Amino acid sequence: MGEDQAGRDTMLFVRIIAFIFGLLAVAMGLLWVGQGTGVVLWPADSFMLADRAWAIRGALLAAVGLIVIWLARRGNGRA
Repeated sequence: MGEDQAGRDTMLFVRIIAFIFGLLAVAMGLLWVGQGTGVVLWPADSFMLADRAWAIRGALLAAVGLIVIWLARRGNGRA
């Protein structure tokens, strides 16, 4: 395995990790939006329930997650 192949393998690994991080950020952000708006009332003793600030934070986290997913899928144009 040459240096070029090792570099590609490393970048593929980083892109996969970034994609997974983005998916988790979107999922967590949507949960926060649901809790903050009072749509998701789980867990029942959560301090985030029906708190609009958490809905806004969740929307921002989901947007960041979508950007990370887009960047991870975009790659650098080389195969």
